[in-house]
Amino acid sequence: MDTFVCGKCGYVAFGSPPDVCPVCGAKKEAFEMDNTAIKRPVDSKNLNELEKKHIPQIKITKTCDLVGSGYVDANIKIGEILHPMETKHYIMYMDIYLDRAFIGRYHLTPEKLNPVLGIHLKVNSGKLLVLENCNLHGHWVSEVEI
Repeated sequence: MDTFVCGKCGYVAFGSPPDVCPVCGAKKEAFEMDNTAIKRPVDSKNLNELEKKHIPQIKITKTCDLVGSGYVDANIKIGEILHPMETKHYIMYMDIYLDRAFIGRYHLTPEKLNPVLGIHLKVNSGKLLVLENCNLHGHWVSEVEI
């Protein structure tokens, strides 16, 4: 599937660029097709250290403790080995998609936060995709079935 990257904010669209970027409002013309924008492991069964620090880990809990039935919790951690959050090397943001449709961006601040996120979803099924952006190593992705 083709990927399009917003030249203004780095948002990634799947399939075709949107008329307007849902993150920064840039017009369709700001998007460039880049099928190499998302980094993938060389061998998913034998990850190297770089991959272990960048591929999002997603844990789905079918019962939401805060809101109740009909919702699920998604807990996200960047990296099997927790990614550093230093001024020189950090996760800038995590973009969340449901069935490849964008639902939100979460910005992270170096030194103040760990690269983890808990979200509550008003869904019972679908594919949750997490796309993170490291300031040095670019976009990395993980996708799980809810």
